[in-house]
Amino acid sequence: MASTSLKSSGSWTPKQNKLFEKALALYDRDTPDRWQNVANAVGGKSAEEVKQHYEILIRDLKHIESGRVPFPTTSSEKHLLASEVS
Repeated sequence: MASTSLKSSGSWTPKQNKLFEKALALYDRDTPDRWQNVANAVGGKSAEEVKQHYEILIRDLKHIESGRVPFPTTSSEKHLLASEVS
């Protein structure tokens, strides 16, 4: 999750992001106090920060799914694309 927009909710370590993902799977939208539970699982973040992080994630996913964000290409893919154009 390498979006520059994520910086608006503070710095997230790779470990916190992994804990965030696991907590989202554990605490679904019907869980009472969902964001507080997710914040407790992540550690070092408030309920508001994890909720904002989630909203940014959803927005980023919508951009990707709508085609507004191009898929990254590897150097080998770039080489193949260049040879196809030639």
